[in-house]
Amino acid sequence: MRWLPEHPNWRTHLRELSHQKADIWANAVALANHRLDFVRTNALDTTIRHRYEATVPPQTATRPVRLAILASSTVAHLHAPIRVGGLRRNIWITTYESGFGQYVQELLDPASSLHAFKPDCILFALDSRHLAQGAHAAMSADDAAAALQEAQALILRCWRAAKQTFNGQIIQQALLDPFPPLMGSNEHRLPGSRSRFIARLNESLREMADADGVDLLALDQAADRDGLTAWHDTALWHRAKQEVSPARGPIYGDMVARLIAARQGRSYKCLVLDLDNTLWGGVIGDDGMEGIIIGQGSPLGEAFVAVQEYAKELARRGVILAVCSKNDEANARAPFESHPDMVLRLSDIACFRANWDDKPANIRAIAAALNIGLDSLVFLDDNPFERDFVRTELPMVAVPEISDDPADVPQLLAEAGYFESLAITDEDRERTTQYQENRAREQLRAGASDLEGYLRGLQMRMVWKHFDALGLQRIVQLINKTNQFNLTTRRHTESEIMGFIADPAAFGLQLRLLDRFGDNGIIAIVIGRTQSPGTVLIDTWLMSCRVLGRQVEATTLNLVVAAARSLRAHTLLGEYIPTAKNLMVKDHYESLGFSVVSRDPDGSSLASLDLDNFSSLPTFIETIEG
Repeated sequence: MRWLPEHPNWRTHLRELSHQKADIWANAVALANHRLDFVRTNALDTTIRHRYEATVPPQTATRPVRLAILASSTVAHLHAPIRVGGLRRNIWITTYESGFGQYVQELLDPASSLHAFKPDCILFALDSRHLAQGAHAAMSADDAAAALQEAQALILRCWRAAKQTFNGQIIQQALLDPFPPLMGSNEHRLPGSRSRFIARLNESLREMADADGVDLLALDQAADRDGLTAWHDTALWHRAKQEVSPARGPIYGDMVARLIAARQGRSYKCLVLDLDNTLWGGVIGDDGMEGIIIGQGSPLGEAFVAVQEYAKELARRGVILAVCSKNDEANARAPFESHPDMVLRLSDIACFRANWDDKPANIRAIAAALNIGLDSLVFLDDNPFERDFVRTELPMVAVPEISDDPADVPQLLAEAGYFESLAITDEDRERTTQYQENRAREQLRAGASDLEGYLRGLQMRMVWKHFDALGLQRIVQLINKTNQFNLTTRRHTESEIMGFIADPAAFGLQLRLLDRFGDNGIIAIVIGRTQSPGTVLIDTWLMSCRVLGRQVEATTLNLVVAAARSLRAHTLLGEYIPTAKNLMVKDHYESLGFSVVSRDPDGSSLASLDLDNFSSLPTFIETIEG
């Protein structure tokens, strides 16, 4: 994992971890975020498991995961890498492995150990020889197509049985191709070729996964990039039936953990860019506009263009871009404004910080301005001192270890998987525009003489509608990634959301906020369900932090009350379940007029609102049914 830094005293720190009384989890996460081989990965996993034994570490910021690996080959050597991959992302993963080749039986048998384990995530790690065993070179095209359909049917049967029984995340491992070609470059002309069979099955897996809501682990792409021999050792296959080489275990585990983290909304959201010798060659303050190196005609200049092009493509798919540079602001902005070879422009940058403050201070300011957590940021800087300084001061910020050659940066960022995503929505693509519009709102606020004038001036409209199939992808995405303004942080799958849609005793609201500056997108999700006759419990209430302080909370409550009354409710219950990230909403229901019914020692609370005596809260937001 070349994007992670080396640790000069890793072994010493690991031994210290065995005896520490405090900060055990944080120190283990720090060790995991260094370059590890298979031996170090196993050593760290053994140490952290020994420290916590059967208990889940209380310091984790995310919900624990119970991962079942259903395989047709030997995967025991991959458990520790997967668990350390989770540790790297602050996720505690407990693993289970089906009996060798027994994955179908365990799925279908309610008395199996798999059912007793009760996984909330299942990884299907089926090997190529197992799935291609029916293919051979003498097959006709029709016979080869029938064999392919049989393999597809087996996989679909497993996915659907897993979903029906466990209703959690399903991950399907794409297939390595260990079969030597029989025809060479035109292997595709031999219908029964096992190599061609695996290629066709991999192609169909992607379509099948999209249709069934399954997440793909793209081992085939990794092998294309690194070479098959990096991932598969034929001798180890014959000796131990290991399809994935132990040497590749740490990266395999990291890839699995990325998918799990993405499902929890734990992928990074923002790429923070240094400027001098990161986006262009040279120092803008010393070399001037004419002296910086960027553009065609120079190998180095073209490499910096490629870095900017990759950053711009990330922005187009929803990653926020920010600038953090030690420079005079006017000098730093000049290339974005007028250099003809710049790919990135100011319109691509959601937050621009160029001054002589230290980098950690500016990164904190960027997170505050964007209203996102520091653990959502990736910081790209060519200077090893600045990288080390940020890692030391802000260990929750991801800082990739890059070389002096900008040509390697795009591929390294891609391999690191910081921005792993399971789906892209239209709102993701509009994220930079939304943050720029937010800056305009803040400028209006700064110029307003009073809050009422500011709110009126925004000309806000809230468009609301019940959950529907069209918005399903975005609803599931928000439920599974929103952590701060989220009263219960309950996660719901796509099938569970469909269940709320079909349930006449429940409601789901999706709320979109528009104003004079533009469309904020879907900014709130609320799910209510009848708990008992006359009483509705708010199962989920989450909102985007970008819209707080604009009377959105009160307007949302008005809509929730109307929905609860449509279910003939007289009492509305609001539940708060504390997490490491949602303390900002602990008094949310009280601030809206609810009365606290109970409060537990862990901070959980239940609040009640009498709907018979409730009058709509006054706001400056017009509500429109969409």
